[in-house]
Amino acid sequence: MKQSVKLKKVGRPPKPEGESLDAIIPATRCKSKERTAFEKAAKKEGLALTQWVRQTLKQAIEK
Repeated sequence: MKQSVKLKKVGRPPKPEGESLDAIIPATRCKSKERTAFEKAAKKEGLALTQWVRQTLKQAIEK
């Protein structure tokens, strides 16, 4: 009897520790001009785009 050859796993690599599992902006659809405006606002505050979006949404909910 032949033994089957174990195939290499295919798919996405595991996320590094500390990296967020949820990405808000890539999952939502927005126009390129809107995304550019979001990126500029995030850069102005010194945050990554997903962090800026998450922070802005939290502030809007808390009001």
